Amino acid sequence: MDSVSSNRRASEVLSRAALRAAGTALAAALLLGLTPSVADATPRRPTDGEIASARAQADAVAARIGALNGQLAGAEAAVDAARAEALIALDEFQATEAAAEAARGHAEAASAKAAAAAEELGGARADVVAFARRTYMEGSTNPGAAALLTSGSPAQMIERAALLEAAGAHRSDVLVKVTVLQQEAAAAEVVARAASAEAEALQQQAQASLEVARTAEVSARQQQAELVEQQATVQAELATAQQQLTTLVGERAAADRASAARAAAVAPPPPPAPAPAPAPGGPSGGAGNTSPAGPGSSSKAQVAIDAAMAYIGTPYAWGGGGRRGPGPGQAPDQGVIGFDCSGLTQYAYGQAGISIPRNSRAQYAALPKVDRAALKPGDLVFWATDPSRPSTIHHVAIWLGGDRILEAPESGSFVRATGMRWGGYAGAVRPSA
Repeated sequence: MDSVSSNRRASEVLSRAALRAAGTALAAALLLGLTPSVADATPRRPTDGEIASARAQADAVAARIGALNGQLAGAEAAVDAARAEALIALDEFQATEAAAEAARGHAEAASAKAAAAAEELGGARADVVAFARRTYMEGSTNPGAAALLTSGSPAQMIERAALLEAAGAHRSDVLVKVTVLQQEAAAAEVVARAASAEAEALQQQAQASLEVARTAEVSARQQQAELVEQQATVQAELATAQQQLTTLVGERAAADRASAARAAAVAPPPPPAPAPAPAPGGPSGGAGNTSPAGPGSSSKAQVAIDAAMAYIGTPYAWGGGGRRGPGPGQAPDQGVIGFDCSGLTQYAYGQAGISIPRNSRAQYAALPKVDRAALKPGDLVFWATDPSRPSTIHHVAIWLGGDRILEAPESGSFVRATGMRWGGYAGAVRPSA
């Protein structure tokens, strides 16, 4: 439709609205904000100037509706971005905590190995002492034995023994054993100390990551509370503006223009989340396992689905739950017993006998990938602030089929089955493959 036709149609709409509203020149003038002539009671069509004025008022009101909708959309996008940032920070804490736990296990194993090596070395040294005692009691005049007996330490004794060509075969075997065990014990002790230091450093890093995540989550919740208050105020302004627009152009035209204003109110995209550094001890971001998934086990996938479905209605607990089932959340969800998103998926597949990582980014990185068109019930689906960057993944759910998912969504909500959301979809994996 050209601009002339559009203007003609708008004029006709305004004219009909004015005449229907009043039927007199007085009512038409009031509608357009004009000062009427009381003496003039003859109906008349609005002038071009009056139509232009009414159109300008309608445009201004429609623009106000668009601005209010944009304000709401922007605030909602900011809350979504803040929540995603908090979840990515929580994911980083969980990855670092898992690395710290693995390092603690390594340190314990290394310490046990060092203790065993020290015990074996002690036995070998006792053999040397026993040999020296027998030599003395038997009255040996062997100068090599005398040199051994005057050694100040096992190391000095070994050094002297290496220079004594007269040492017997038995004595050589004992000394060689001591040498080897001493080297092994020293090496084991170095490994144990390094592993313990790594575990301690990772634990401190995990604690720092937790503080970052907690601060981000508290901020996101504050923004959410502010959004709720803002929505009430803006909705009241929108209702007023909508009524003004209806008065100016009629109900149907006002509804069409308000709908167009809402559609045009697209929130600006949130800034891309920074890519966290991979947690030591395992990937916390990146595509990781890029191999395509095989058909997998439908029976194990169903066991996982059933295990998660049994907890529908269980509270979301920020940082809570895992392979052992529901667990206490981290502050600010301290005291809430439930699951976060990756805790639920880890538990579900644990019940199927499949061990997967604790955090969502590591789950995505570790498992074989599935094309969207090939999704099967039991596959895990992921969301990211930037779907092209796996390091920005912040949520995971279980695909149920038929555009349905099972998830632990966010604080204040509960484990639920719901419709699939494709916005921000980052990919899928198949744990049973």
